[in-house]
Amino acid sequence: MDLAVAAYRVPTDAPEADGTLAWSQTTLVVVHASDGGVTGLGWTYGPAAAAEVVREMLAPVVRTVDPDDVAAAWSAMRRQVRNAGRPGVAGLALSAVDCAVWDLKARRHGMSLARLLGTARHQVPVYGSGGFTTYDEEQQHRQLAHWVHEQGIPRVKIKIGESDGRCTDRDLARMRAARRTIGDAELFVDANGGYRRKQAVRLLAAAEDLDVRWYEEPVSSDDLAGLGHVRDQVRADVAAGEYGFDLPYFARMVPYVDCLQIDVTRCGGISEFLRAAAVAAAAGLDVSAHCAPHQHLAVAASVPNLRHIEWFHDHVRIEGMLFDGTVTAQGGDAPVPLDVPGNGLTLRTETAEPFRVA
Repeated sequence: MDLAVAAYRVPTDAPEADGTLAWSQTTLVVVHASDGGVTGLGWTYGPAAAAEVVREMLAPVVRTVDPDDVAAAWSAMRRQVRNAGRPGVAGLALSAVDCAVWDLKARRHGMSLARLLGTARHQVPVYGSGGFTTYDEEQQHRQLAHWVHEQGIPRVKIKIGESDGRCTDRDLARMRAARRTIGDAELFVDANGGYRRKQAVRLLAAAEDLDVRWYEEPVSSDDLAGLGHVRDQVRADVAAGEYGFDLPYFARMVPYVDCLQIDVTRCGGISEFLRAAAVAAAAGLDVSAHCAPHQHLAVAASVPNLRHIEWFHDHVRIEGMLFDGTVTAQGGDAPVPLDVPGNGLTLRTETAEPFRVA
């Protein structure tokens, strides 16, 4: 099995920021896994350095592995990155390759990836995600109105916790503006760890009349006790987990959240996503797929305790630009490709080439 990898850096369509970070471009690292004239596709979002990890560390150890032996390939890669440190860039690389190997296996057998994994559903609920702190009120209104009133998505999320929690008045004003725009749709908010524990509780108490249903990372995801404290004080479901790179991370977090987030492009790929979802299920929790919506579709369809996928503005835009075979989420559900080989996606190489990182 041979691996090819390339990184693409795509500018955002407007300045983007959340409570603790700002960015103007997004880097996509794409892996193609090939064997016997068949090629599978996987990707991650992160530094272009992940491409070097694929090239130098992972490609040599999977070269002699049968593509059907996905677990063997995953185990070989995990051993290989031990001294490099699996959390971080090496974890991104491993995740992209694992997704590509699963896709290759499905294509070799002429099956959709979702059918290979086994489906619990044929359509996956999504929530519109954006509402960046850099948006003015009109930008936010247009984005949320498009999702709710044009696409029929019944749940949407905005970013709060602006400037590490130092702009709570604006956070509340933007939440109120969002509620005016979306009417009866569900309102989700994401502080990206910008608040302190009691500050996070006070903020949601001040927004009690807005019926916030989802409170993502009200405090740092490293503060597990803080997540548990906020969860026990607010009505909204508290969620975290997007920074999980291995199974012990998710096992530690489960007692402190209402819904566990998992990112297939970080956690260790499809292989580890399935294990993490099982850890959550054992604790009676749902899981939510973080970002990279089209990379999540097949595995999300296979997980019984999945709540939804994050239909993240920046990634939906990039995947629609660079891949053939993407879907829309009209009505709040994304259809899962069932009648095409693999994940049903193909990189538009000519379109992607101008964004390629040398």
